[in-house]
Amino acid sequence: MKIILALRQDFETVKEITQTTIRTVYPHYYPAGAVTFFSEHHSDDRIMRDIDDGNVYLLIADDGAAAGTVTISRDEINRLFVLPSYQHRGYGRALLDIAEAKILETYDEIRMDASLPAKKIYLRRGYTEIEYNVINTDNGDHLCYDRMVLKRPGRT
Repeated sequence: MKIILALRQDFETVKEITQTTIRTVYPHYYPAGAVTFFSEHHSDDRIMRDIDDGNVYLLIADDGAAAGTVTISRDEINRLFVLPSYQHRGYGRALLDIAEAKILETYDEIRMDASLPAKKIYLRRGYTEIEYNVINTDNGDHLCYDRMVLKRPGRT
């Protein structure tokens, strides 16, 4: 496994990992309107802007396939996705490790919006909930998520 900085030519790969994971995993946790909202939130423009800003990382699995991605922006972790067929192999942990290390080079805490499927993972890593949010989607469904924070070890 290796983690590399995503380049413009990796856009389709990052997009495919993101959208496939959303379409496959999120319907088990959210109503259709929330899944659509979440998918549209991770738009082509946003992904490309983040790649151009040097904020997107791509995980290449042991078999050579692109299997996961994470985006960091200042003190925030965004868009962390591992393809469903590659989950439970430690790839998400590896992406979190690199994102946290990069952020903690500059900041004393890490922030993120945690979806329902990922919340337990972040709690086990020491993140705490600081805010509960609900977005009302166009069709009346709701997208619920938690704002979470992880403070640099030794900080309170």
